[in-house]
Amino acid sequence: MSKHAKTLAKTRNNPKDWRIDDLLAEASHYGIEVRNDGGSHHVFSHKCAPQPLSVPAHRPIKPIYVRQFIELIDTLEALP
Repeated sequence: MSKHAKTLAKTRNNPKDWRIDDLLAEASHYGIEVRNDGGSHHVFSHKCAPQPLSVPAHRPIKPIYVRQFIELIDTLEALP
């Protein structure tokens, strides 16, 4: 099992207390583009994803945003 697969499994089991750096690392692995125009949010997008995901960069990130990020990754993994 790769490092990213372990991190993703850990995130699924406990979506609390994650930081934006953790999500940025996973996003780069999966080819997800990240925008942050100096504001307090990071926007994750991919050309195959239906819509971008905006995540506040406050610590820790609320579990709902972590779950939405996991859904984005699941959508990308389901693609042929």
